[in-house]
Amino acid sequence: MTDPAARKEAEDWWQTALIRMEPNQIDIRGRPIQDLIGTVSFVQMIWLCLRGDLPSADQAHLLEAALTAAVDHGPQAPSIAAARMAATCGVGLNNAMATGLNMLGDVHGGAGEQAVTLYRMALSFVDEGDAPDVAVARAVTAWTAEHGKYIPGFGHRFHTRDPRAPRLMDLVRTAQESGVVPGRARAVALQIEDHLSQAKGRPIPMNIDGATAVIYAELGFDAPLARGLFCLSRSVGILAHAWEQTQQGGRNKGPLPRGYLWTYLPADDQKPG
Repeated sequence: MTDPAARKEAEDWWQTALIRMEPNQIDIRGRPIQDLIGTVSFVQMIWLCLRGDLPSADQAHLLEAALTAAVDHGPQAPSIAAARMAATCGVGLNNAMATGLNMLGDVHGGAGEQAVTLYRMALSFVDEGDAPDVAVARAVTAWTAEHGKYIPGFGHRFHTRDPRAPRLMDLVRTAQESGVVPGRARAVALQIEDHLSQAKGRPIPMNIDGATAVIYAELGFDAPLARGLFCLSRSVGILAHAWEQTQQGGRNKGPLPRGYLWTYLPADDQKPG
């Protein structure tokens, strides 16, 4: 018979409040899986797994809007391009998806997490007693001092006005008016948008990352989860592109079409490092 102490040590090796699984029984957050199947949506299941309870219908609607908005942004997005290239190399869909998802880092995919952090920094200054405009200016200054001039969640290299952001912000406004969310993150994000536009002397509108960050912040998600949720959202687009490329065929498609080569830099022209 197994030593009780050894058995206890083995059973405590992994500890989770997420799932209970025994023969013929699976509970997610204390709820039998058979009671969840067909009664909760995928978005509600995401919330349940991450938060431990079920969202209200309005909370789920807002989360679903954020997840829907960020599904795809075309093959010029590195994660999508990488997945499509991987699909031409003879790997399966899971490998192609992993290739794309593994490219979602601080620069491509991390802006939502960073924006939530920025919003909460500004709100912490408000809580300290700063007026909103002072808090925003203070937060932007602190952010640029540590991270450089790029402000996550604002401006876009392709869109003069990201078509996804206004729609999401309208949904947040409606949710605020209905008492679903407090609206503090929305207010500070709009204040940052005004601050940046005034500083630059031209519009610097909020983008998809800034708008989804408002939603994740309003719904109470920790900043790192904003990146995880973005990965969940973008995985749908990555899957669809990888599958489309598989159907189109092609072998070993790289970043340049056949007949084009990269620019070669002679040794004298190479930059140090």
